[in-house]
Amino acid sequence: MTLRLYDTSARQIRDFSPLVPGCVSIYLCGATVQAPPHIGHIRSGLNFDVMRRWFAHRGYEVTFVRNVTDIEDKIIAKSAEQNRPWWAIGYENERAFNAAYDALGCLPPTYEPRATGHVPEMITMMSALIDRGHAYAADGNVYFDVRSFPDYLALSNQDLDHLLQPEGEGETGKRDPRDFAMWKSAKPGEPAWETPWGPGRPGWHLECSAMAHKYLGAAFDIHGGGVDLVFPHHENEIAQSKAYGDTFARYWAHNAWVTMSGEKMSKSLGNSVLVSEMVLRWRPIVLRYYLASPHYRSTIEYSAESLGEAEAAFTRIEGFLQRAGETVGDVAPASEVPEAFAQAMDDDFAVPQALAVVHNTVRQGNAALTEDRKDDVVRTVAEVRAMLGVLGLDPLDETWAQGGSGERGEELRSVVDSLVRLVLDQRQAARARKDYAMADALRDELKQAGLAIEDTPHGPRWELAAE
Repeated sequence: MTLRLYDTSARQIRDFSPLVPGCVSIYLCGATVQAPPHIGHIRSGLNFDVMRRWFAHRGYEVTFVRNVTDIEDKIIAKSAEQNRPWWAIGYENERAFNAAYDALGCLPPTYEPRATGHVPEMITMMSALIDRGHAYAADGNVYFDVRSFPDYLALSNQDLDHLLQPEGEGETGKRDPRDFAMWKSAKPGEPAWETPWGPGRPGWHLECSAMAHKYLGAAFDIHGGGVDLVFPHHENEIAQSKAYGDTFARYWAHNAWVTMSGEKMSKSLGNSVLVSEMVLRWRPIVLRYYLASPHYRSTIEYSAESLGEAEAAFTRIEGFLQRAGETVGDVAPASEVPEAFAQAMDDDFAVPQALAVVHNTVRQGNAALTEDRKDDVVRTVAEVRAMLGVLGLDPLDETWAQGGSGERGEELRSVVDSLVRLVLDQRQAARARKDYAMADALRDELKQAGLAIEDTPHGPRWELAAE
């Protein structure tokens, strides 16, 4: 069966045909590091981790680029609010994101470029766009002229005449209010880089066009991100890159939100569930199962009850593997997965249907255990481990083995420790700026997660609270 995926730009499922035979190139819009990640943030990285693993299983050589937006309006606002350097806030939260990806078993990207490391590439792109009549400078800002690009809004299927895009703060000199900023002029006290049009900083959209071009070239296979990025971010990326002369992405893939009470999970709404807190309440492999189980294009409505159901489902799989191990010993994963599993994954990465095959195989394995059919037990264990391995969910893999024993398990415990330390660092920073309400709230969160915090002359220490 040909691998197929839903292409947002075509609004249909298409056969996947790579630009280079045997290779897949993927650019994923990664973290904007103004705050530590909640599970809604991490879902995107996890969904595309599953896609990447399936491509690799199918024999493709995968180049996976996931960027970091380390300069942006919200980071600058946090810097002023907390009286801390913008780069310190960005780096602290970048560490938190990487610790969360590691805790949930995501493979590291091939490349993980930061926006601030690619200003020269952005200047090159803006200069070319100005020369070609697609962009213009005004008051130290550089704007993209959306009317110069006839296909603008094709991805989101909107009408330019009905588009409202109000001016952002400091975005003066626009010829058309719908033109978007590629470069923003410097304001007093803000970080700035020198350009031919004066000091300033990158706009949100330009960075991804510049980095995708540098690491994947003028054309690549798949551009991914959350569905909320279709407009304006991805629409503006397309305009910049294609006007520059790039073919850009051949397929567009978007994952849906994690919601609470029907609303997108968001720090601004106060309804986020931080990964650093969640991995203290739930095993990371269970959290991965919970976030990976639904189809990537389906919304997840978060609740503790649904996470409990995911834990129960995954525990049934673990229980079979444990009982089988006691009967037949260690069994390596099969080299191939069952055909029904492969068909599900080839059909737009249909993980729910693929997991149905996993659970059906587990039921067959339990029956074989009951009837003492050891050869069938060995076969089903090998198949189950192969399928779970593709999903990054094999509990017998060294990443997860025995709940964190062994060398890789020690690394995983270290990752969880890092997540706790990040919360403690935030608590210390709150105390330093005399925000005792925030410090107490963070301490209470850790206590609720089952941790005891002790303040010592050498800084805070944590341990599991006594039963």
